[in-house]
Amino acid sequence: METVNRIQSIIKREGDVVNFDEKRIYRAVFKATISIGEPDKLIAQETASKVIEILNQTYDEDTAPTIEDIQDVVEQVLINQNLTKVAKAYILYRQERTDLRKQKEDILGLVDTSKLSPNAVLIAKQRYLLKDKQGIVVESPLEMFQRVAKNIASAEKKYVDKAKIKFWQGKFYNAMAELDFIPSGRILASAGTNNNQLLSSFVVPLGDSTKEIFKALYDSSIIKRYGGGVGFSFSKLRKRGKQTAFVNRKASGPIAFMNLFDHSSRLISVSGQRKGANMGSLSVEHPDILDFITAKTNHALPNFNVSVEITDNFMRAVLKNADYPLIDPSTKEEVDTLNARKVFDLLITMAWKYGDPGILFIDTINKNNPHKTLGDFETTDPCGDQPLLPYTGVSYGAINLANFVQDNNINWAKLKAIIPIAVRFLDNVIDVTKFPINGFKRNTLGLRNVGLGILGFADMLYSLGIPYNSRQALKIAEKVMSFIQSHAHKTSSMLAEKKGNFPYWEKSIYGVHKIKKRNATLTTISPCGARGIIANTSGGIEPHFALGYYRRTVAAGEILYINPVFEKLAKQIGIYSSDLMRKITSTGSIHDIEEIPDHLKKIFVTAHDISPEWHIRIQSAFQKYVDNAISKTINFPYNASIKDVEDACLLAFKLKCKGITVYRDGSREDQIISTQ
Repeated sequence: METVNRIQSIIKREGDVVNFDEKRIYRAVFKATISIGEPDKLIAQETASKVIEILNQTYDEDTAPTIEDIQDVVEQVLINQNLTKVAKAYILYRQERTDLRKQKEDILGLVDTSKLSPNAVLIAKQRYLLKDKQGIVVESPLEMFQRVAKNIASAEKKYVDKAKIKFWQGKFYNAMAELDFIPSGRILASAGTNNNQLLSSFVVPLGDSTKEIFKALYDSSIIKRYGGGVGFSFSKLRKRGKQTAFVNRKASGPIAFMNLFDHSSRLISVSGQRKGANMGSLSVEHPDILDFITAKTNHALPNFNVSVEITDNFMRAVLKNADYPLIDPSTKEEVDTLNARKVFDLLITMAWKYGDPGILFIDTINKNNPHKTLGDFETTDPCGDQPLLPYTGVSYGAINLANFVQDNNINWAKLKAIIPIAVRFLDNVIDVTKFPINGFKRNTLGLRNVGLGILGFADMLYSLGIPYNSRQALKIAEKVMSFIQSHAHKTSSMLAEKKGNFPYWEKSIYGVHKIKKRNATLTTISPCGARGIIANTSGGIEPHFALGYYRRTVAAGEILYINPVFEKLAKQIGIYSSDLMRKITSTGSIHDIEEIPDHLKKIFVTAHDISPEWHIRIQSAFQKYVDNAISKTINFPYNASIKDVEDACLLAFKLKCKGITVYRDGSREDQIISTQ
């Protein structure tokens, strides 16, 4: 006979009274049975019923137990039923959660009941949570999500009534609080504040006159002051040493002005205590291309990522070992030739040695330009994932794929449900953001570009039991991204029905074919490094750099990170131990640990277990179904050869990637992540 529950409410740890959900007891016990490798729904159901029966002896409709009261009864019931292993697992899990809450409270100075890990709380405190004038945190992570949701939902007031605004506010809040959808750091930090500039990336045009150059410097400085990153193409600047209109005065050239812009970035402080990032690119046909390729030697241009704008014509010349023309950007006339192979070799050597420059396959980028009549893409945002027209910005957010695996399968229904919420959220961001420069407001609202991406792909593969470096992973990449892109575009079309097409619609491919669209572009895969930590998962489509590490903090001491998917599985199959976790944190990998089964070593690969070829093939698989571009680092071991880097870049061109960034381990003295 089913136990009738009389309890209506429970008291949460922070004192709030909320509705009682008896299913949470069932889920907690079921998780305990899973953790010992013996999943048993019947035990979970019988335990939950017995717990309700006991609680009903003390509490009723007018009284409420605390969470701790309920957990005490669960322990008692499990022990009384001689379910020793399940009881132990439940008690250990309860203690772990207590320890985590204590760590988070030590970091924040206040109680946090969110799903964020201690590492996530640390990042949130540093970058996103509001602080008073003394630098003291004054909001919890859940309050941060509430602040963001309220601000972004306010854009709906033009179209729906107050009740519907509350509806969307709730949808946005739940998506973030459950860590199913994580908006960009700029949104988390600034939404609902006086600095409501919520766009992360912009492109500023650079003309060849003094006025145009210093206007670009001014505009980009304002953007960075409000927390945006900026991309520049220096390709229109005349070559160094060319005579100007003034007697006895010659042009400084692109590199000199890049140093000026770099120095400016050092002087600008932005909200969130992060310096503004820059992308500097130059056409491979520019007469100063050799100087550009070697510009970042000796720690020069520390505030710039640099990329060469590579044309198809140049790549054909590389493959033929032929010469190609250098074009004067002022006259558009050929002024010299270079051997393409020698230029490519220099580029590859610098990338091997320094990690810069990267490559933008600019012709491939422009083949996918949905609004060619407005102009060609000249460059991208600082991470290389978002080609943008001049004076245009974009709003970013990512779906956490790690949360969409259930019983070793992708939960397509859940994934389908989150996409319209994410697209609507990002579209609303464009309406509520404050633009520091009017030109950006006009063009950004004209195109309404949103960059819906993903994170947690590596953890999704772990949960599915699929190696990152496998053909199965390629199939999953294509299937997942095509699904997201398809439903994102459907959502944009439905939004256009209710809110209107983007203003430049008639000048786009959608206007030509009379396809309604709210947004000119919809999908982008950004790096999501900090957001990966917030969601406790892998960033973007990158594999994990390490399965375990320690983070040392002043407030909470050492914080241990072990990949949650691996930790859960290790407990289920009975190999989990503190000694094993220490071994993993010492190297970051399980590749050489004897007690771990070989089949798990094939699944739980990290960045350096994966060959560059598989990194590129995964990037290419996603690129087929991404409107914009992808931020992806192709990792190489320290002993990789220059030829290895060359082969990777040629493969990226062959597979129609829009760009490539390589990194050989240890090639930069300022390497951020290390397991040593």
